[in-house]
Amino acid sequence: MKTELNLAVRPRRLRLNPAMRNMLQSVTLEKRQIIVPVFVCEGEGVRRPVGSMPGVEQMSVDVALEFLGELADQGFASYIAFGVIDREKKDETGSPALDEDNVVCRLFRSGRKARLPMVAISDLCFCEYTSHGHCGVLTDDKSTVANDQTVERLIRQAISHAKAGADVIAPSGMMDGTIGALRAGLDEAGFQDVSLLSYAVKYASAFYGPFRDAADSAPSHGDRRSYQMDTARDVREAILEATLDVEQGADMVMVKPAGAYLDVIAAVRREVYVPLVAYQVSGEYSMIEAAARNGWIDRERVILESLQAIRRAGADLIISYFAPALAKLLPR
Repeated sequence: MKTELNLAVRPRRLRLNPAMRNMLQSVTLEKRQIIVPVFVCEGEGVRRPVGSMPGVEQMSVDVALEFLGELADQGFASYIAFGVIDREKKDETGSPALDEDNVVCRLFRSGRKARLPMVAISDLCFCEYTSHGHCGVLTDDKSTVANDQTVERLIRQAISHAKAGADVIAPSGMMDGTIGALRAGLDEAGFQDVSLLSYAVKYASAFYGPFRDAADSAPSHGDRRSYQMDTARDVREAILEATLDVEQGADMVMVKPAGAYLDVIAAVRREVYVPLVAYQVSGEYSMIEAAARNGWIDRERVILESLQAIRRAGADLIISYFAPALAKLLPR
């Protein structure tokens, strides 16, 4: 028996050849949309591989500047800096974060002096600088981070980064009221033109493990669930966090992680009208690299597909450790 098919509409017509597919692409992925993360450490001429993140290294200021310069030549337009300091310099309150000559400030000054043509973004937090690995000053019972006391110190840290040459300040600790306080503090210090990128929607995720190796920032006790967002909540909390930060003066907002939270990215995109950044975090990166090294996936295709999904969900910009790979995969 012959079955009659209704083939008046054939979607495959628009997929049959590369030229047609290329013409109809609507999800763009360009180097200017990728924010390059860099882990900057003490010393000179240092390139220290991160064991849990194949291809990622801790770099001294001179090496990091060369690394970023090469990517800038390739068409990348921005970077975000994370400080890595020697453990013996860390203390309970993260005071090295306030040092105007720490490695992050030195990188910003070096980039400005070298006229590095990239937007300099400062990851503003204390977890890399505290002896306990939490994101600020602890409460007396050490059960969580003291919100208001930490915000006061974040203002001082932000001003030191702005003085050094940061174009964008990105507070990542999820302290309530941070954005409004930073905006007021930066404005009062004469840095009205420094932008704020809020880690507005940051989950207490298990995908951060490799980052904590790279930044030496794992908590020595407990976890961060008392201040980062609960992974089991629905998107209403994410929308609340994002809209609160926009009301307080955030110029951009972020969702972190990205791959497991595409629904959250899409929901936040519908509710806010500032640029939206998504962070493809260390665990996402390392899983792809591990699977590729075992021959289980096509590395290049999965890198592109994972980033296209994040863009399709609504992200304007993506922080990704795949920047060096994308230098070869994407056109200028």
